Order: sequence, then C-alpha cells, then structure tokens
Amino acid sequence: MKIFSATLFFLLLLIQPFAAPSTLIRLEERDFGELDDGSTVRQFLLRNANGMTVGVISYGAIITEIQAPDRTGSVRNVVAGSQSLDDYLGPFPAAAVIGRFANRIKDGRFKIDGQDYQVTQNARANHIHGGAKGFAKVNWNAEALPVSKTEAGVVFSYFSKDGEEGYPGNLTATVTYTLNDQNELSLAYTAKTDKPTIVNLTNHAYFNLSNGGGFEDHILWLNAHQYTLADSDLLPTGELATVSGSPFDFTVPQTIGWRLDQIGEPHPYKYDDNFVIKAGRNQLVVAARVHEPESGRLMEVRTDQPGVQLYTGNKHGFCLETQHYPDSINHPQFPSPIVRPSKPFKSTTQFVFSIQ
Repeated sequence: MKIFSATLFFLLLLIQPFAAPSTLIRLEERDFGELDDGSTVRQFLLRNANGMTVGVISYGAIITEIQAPDRTGSVRNVVAGSQSLDDYLGPFPAAAVIGRFANRIKDGRFKIDGQDYQVTQNARANHIHGGAKGFAKVNWNAEALPVSKTEAGVVFSYFSKDGEEGYPGNLTATVTYTLNDQNELSLAYTAKTDKPTIVNLTNHAYFNLSNGGGFEDHILWLNAHQYTLADSDLLPTGELATVSGSPFDFTVPQTIGWRLDQIGEPHPYKYDDNFVIKAGRNQLVVAARVHEPESGRLMEVRTDQPGVQLYTGNKHGFCLETQHYPDSINHPQFPSPIVRPSKPFKSTTQFVFSIQ
C-alpha cells in the first residue's frame, strides 16, 4: 500500500528490563514538539500492570511506541517509531491514522447518489491514503480519558471540512486508544458527516515482534480464504481469488517470508494485498495472529472491518491494516464505504499481546 521513505525511521528498540513500579502511573501526558504553525504536539503514554507502554501523539494520531515484554520479561518497542517529531514530518509517517480513505481509489474518482467527485491524485493518476495531506499529517485535538483501575485511554478528534482533498461533507472523525490489563490495545474509530461521503480509517503501523531480528521469520495466520485481485497499479479488478495453493495462503500458519520469491507481478517479492476476512464486517472477529518464536511474543488482531491489508515492502516491519477493500466505492459488489448523516461510521480494531 505504500508511500514510505525507508530513511524516515530508525527504530528505538533497545531492550530494557521491566520492573513494575510500586505505584503504577497509567497515564502520562507531555509535550512532543511544535509544528511550523505554532501548535503543540502532545504525547500520551498509556501503561498497564503487565509492563506494557503505548505512546501516542496528537500529530497524525500516531502510535510512537508499543513497549511489550518478551518471555524473559525484557521490554522492546514492537512498532517502527521515534521520539523525535521531526522524524514524523517527512513524506509519510508510519503508525498514523489514515483517512478519509485508506488505500487506493482509481483515478481519484467516484460517485455517490449520482454525483461525481474528484479527489486528490497523489499516486500517479490514482488517490491513496486520503490525499496529499490526509489525516496522517494534521494535528488532532486530544483529550485524556479518566483513568480506571484496569485501563487508560485518550481520544483524538479531527474536523475535516467539506471539500478537503475533494471529499464531500463536513466530517468529524475520532479515534480512541485504550490499553487495559488484558494487554489489549483498542482503536475505536467514529466519523460523522453532514452529507453522504466515504470513510475508510485504519492505522499504518509497522510491526516487528523480535528482539532485533527481521520480521520474515514471524509466523502468520490469517482468517482469510480469499483476497482481492489487483492490477499493475494495485487497484482491485473486482474479482475475489482463493488463496488455496498460492503464496497468499496463510490459513495454515506460515512464516511471512517463506514464499516471497513466489510472488510475481504486480509487486514481486513483497505482499501488498487486501485479504477478505472470514465472517468479517459488523462484528469483532480475529483477523490475524502473528508469533515470533524467539521472543515468544504473539500479537492477535481483532476487527469488525471486512478486509486486512498485509504489507511487507519496508525492512522495518510488516503492516496489518484493517480496512474496507481498496477502491470499494467503485465496486458495488464490495462492502460499501459510504457514510451518511443518518448512518455514521463506527469501527473497532484491537491489537492483543501475549507470550507463547
């Protein structure tokens, strides 16, 4: 899926032993830097009783870190991130919330109720990830949630004006991050509009569950028997293909890198594919599990979205982006991404960490 500069990030992945504080501070808020317009970017650190820390910032609603223990209790950041705001100001910041529409729209064109719309063409003739700026490169409003005995959270909100990047409707989007003592990091998305529009929100985190190695030996299971076939521009043809007998079959757990050399055009030697989640849509289901045998870390991805994009085109990690199918607005047979004043967008994705 992706426009990402490999020089943007250098993982701050130093292993550090975890020692539980006598009094757990579940939520901490601090300044993270200042943008050119003078606005302040805030960082929120969410902690649980099991040694996990999740850092999120208001710029792009970005996840800057997920510190997760391994089987020895040593803690490491398992997402590509940085503690410097400057590293997030380049072409495409990792672990940001993507919107209004994640992934691609063919020719940047679509219709709603017979009305034609043209959005920003920022991937050759096509549209990707919300446009030239999108939700990933704005400073969201932020508000910490009241801390409970078992979880902490923060809600980010952004008002997108009618016509922004060509999208119709004044849209108010929110994403709420919560971390609880079950090691569940929940991302709850909402979007309300005053006229029909399209919405497809996701998070573009690059994961690596190892203690310093690559991600190709991570063992992946996907709850997906089909994927959307794509053309040379990575746009769906409209056909759903079976994964059986192909390098896209993760219905039996396999290492991510085992069959990369079997992937041909349009994107040889990497995955950049939307998988159709079995029983996905309108209910929370397990979409994926990833296990890193050496560290013992296991991540389970749960979502109510119909698809998940597996991307492995960056050396820093792999992406599992829960989403509507790419270009779904132009394929009536796909689940519809249309949001109306009477039917707001609501979705939840969870990343759940454990040791195996």
